[in-house]
Amino acid sequence: MTTDPTDTAANVTVRALPGIAVGAEAETPANDKDKSAPSADNPPEIKFLNRELSWLRFNMRVLAEAKNDAQPLLERVRFLSISASNLEEFFMVRIAGLNDMVVRGMEGLSEDGQTAAQQIGPILKLVRKMMEDQQDCWQDLTIQLEKENVALVTARDLTPIEKKWLETYFFANIFPTLTPIAIDPAHPFPFLPNKSLTAIYTLEDTASAARMTAMVLLPAKLPRYVRLSGNPAARFISLEEVLDLFLPSFFPGHQAVESGFFQVLRDSELAVTDDAEDLMSHYEKALKSRKRGHVIGLILDKRMPATLRKFLTSSLRVLTRNVFQVDSVVGLSDIREFCALERPELKYKPYVPRYPERVNDFNDDVFAAVRAKDFIVHHPYESFDVVMDFLQQAAADDNVVSIKQTLYRTSVNSPVVRALIEAAESGKSVTAVVELRARFDEEANIKLARDLERAGVQVIYGIINLKTHAKVALVTRREPEGLRTYAHFGTGNYNPVTARVYTDLSLLTCDVDMCQDAARLFNYLTGYARPEKFNNLVMAPLDMRHAILDLIEAEAKNAEAGKPAQIWAKMNSLVDPDITDALYAASQKGVKIDLVVRGICCLRPGVKGMSENIRVKSIVGRFLEHSRIFCFANGEEMPNEVARIFIASADWMVRNLDNRVEVMVELKNETVREQVLDQIMVANLLDDTQSWELQSDGSYTRVKPSGKVMGAQDYFMKYPSYSGRGSAEHNPRLAAAKKSKKFNPKTDRKPRASKSAANKDKQGA
Repeated sequence: MTTDPTDTAANVTVRALPGIAVGAEAETPANDKDKSAPSADNPPEIKFLNRELSWLRFNMRVLAEAKNDAQPLLERVRFLSISASNLEEFFMVRIAGLNDMVVRGMEGLSEDGQTAAQQIGPILKLVRKMMEDQQDCWQDLTIQLEKENVALVTARDLTPIEKKWLETYFFANIFPTLTPIAIDPAHPFPFLPNKSLTAIYTLEDTASAARMTAMVLLPAKLPRYVRLSGNPAARFISLEEVLDLFLPSFFPGHQAVESGFFQVLRDSELAVTDDAEDLMSHYEKALKSRKRGHVIGLILDKRMPATLRKFLTSSLRVLTRNVFQVDSVVGLSDIREFCALERPELKYKPYVPRYPERVNDFNDDVFAAVRAKDFIVHHPYESFDVVMDFLQQAAADDNVVSIKQTLYRTSVNSPVVRALIEAAESGKSVTAVVELRARFDEEANIKLARDLERAGVQVIYGIINLKTHAKVALVTRREPEGLRTYAHFGTGNYNPVTARVYTDLSLLTCDVDMCQDAARLFNYLTGYARPEKFNNLVMAPLDMRHAILDLIEAEAKNAEAGKPAQIWAKMNSLVDPDITDALYAASQKGVKIDLVVRGICCLRPGVKGMSENIRVKSIVGRFLEHSRIFCFANGEEMPNEVARIFIASADWMVRNLDNRVEVMVELKNETVREQVLDQIMVANLLDDTQSWELQSDGSYTRVKPSGKVMGAQDYFMKYPSYSGRGSAEHNPRLAAAKKSKKFNPKTDRKPRASKSAANKDKQGA
């Protein structure tokens, strides 16, 4: 496939963003073929790709960035760490679920027609291949790090000065935290926490030659890699090497005749019943149970002797197929510690998000800016501070009567939570819908719920059998004309930390219909008041599935009628079989479909007679692609002014559409629509620097730039968004550039050819 921006195969015209294909001549990236998916695993008669294999291929794309020489060296280390962390979670959730189905003898079939027993073999085979690639990648990265004076050394490499310094450091900072554990009839095999790293030894008494087995568990709070002092170069030694060096301190009179190092991964799914009387206490009990989940993965140092390996597999009762031996580093995700090095030349150039000029025009009063016109904030390119300011100004404003907000994932010591507490303590009516079932954030959410309740916030846990995943805030304010409501709809969480690295959209509006919809949503969440209708909002599980299917069907009917018919959509995952079937049917009727799916995609594109009009790409780069955008042409070639454009909290997955409370909101404001369709979606579809294209057999091929490169993430870092410009949109230099049609993409934002500046912003600057 060609990726020249003028190629109509991409189903996108370049008129919306002329000048974006700028930059140096492209070099073909390394690792441009994902060889993880032999077509034999995906026979052509199967309509759907396997979900688990699709996720593993996404993680292979993350790993490919760790191998990509175009990335800064420490960023490559970060990508490798992320791929290792992702794989740990995959074990704890997905493999755990499949393993449980196998043990129970469940015969249910996946969408690609396989039982759990049939899936587990190919999945674990690919997992082993990925682990080997990760270890090889780390070996390569350590060589390159050493060239940059960053070295990971062994005990044998220590200089006398380093060894003396390490001894002092060890007894002051490590020795007091460690507990040596002998294993015998008086000391049974200990409980090992999930993701724990442990050294195991066969020790021999130097006097009697008697042998025993012993362990030392590494505390999770200790740094895995100790930076040595007394050397201008950055020299590190791993904690397991330190343990081996000072082992006699723990077991005097013994010597190690065998040793090894391993990690335990446990089943981390929560068993939660739908009829729990007290959801908070029920979750607290479930969390305690999860910590003792059965071992689903045992990762071993390949040098571990067979005797110790057999002892561990027997003691932990782990299936042989779930035992993995690695060449180099057990617990590879810990290499993220190297990324803390102060070596800016080995990292991405710092990027400071822009603050929307529109808010500055109103003396930083977010409410005044929203009253003038709706606008979209594009994170992380535009600062999440504007969302925080919206909430903090609401908390401090005496005219604000009430605040309602959903909370799914947020940061430690969250400023969002502090704002809600401040608002409640100042006498405002504050309601927080806290989702306790946000995986791996359950304990944090229990704590923040208690903090909110102590401050007088009305805390609701949503609907017991539905996970509340919608991201909505609603503020009611007393104004001269009467009460006015303001709403925030987001595609991502209220988390200022992840907002710096996740691409998401925040819509700020005081549109009456949208705010009434948000109020009805909260009434449903807090009082089961099922809304009879929404004006502009689509909600799962009530009607989102049907709405999406209807929108796809409308495009299919346009194609049958000979009208232009296109669908552009961006999401994290596409798994739902009904949506996939509808896309297949639309493709067969001539609808041109372009999908940007970062992670799992079970749809098979490019299959003759089924999906030849569907193109799927995945963008993996500096920022995690997270926004959900759905665009339907509505009878004209895209991009156009009548397309139906939605942003959403939901992916196209069964869990999102049937088992969660999700929100999809249609964009009505002209410049907001233009920003999302003509700028964000066009740039994503034209990206040819960080994109991978999904093949019909399930493999991915890195898109090769043709001529000048186009990187969507680079573009958004360089050019301001449309709807947030405010008066900056009308500065004399830019206006003159538009009038003369002499547009310099390096210094000016591209004007939309079909609109004048005055008409574009008709709702006010």
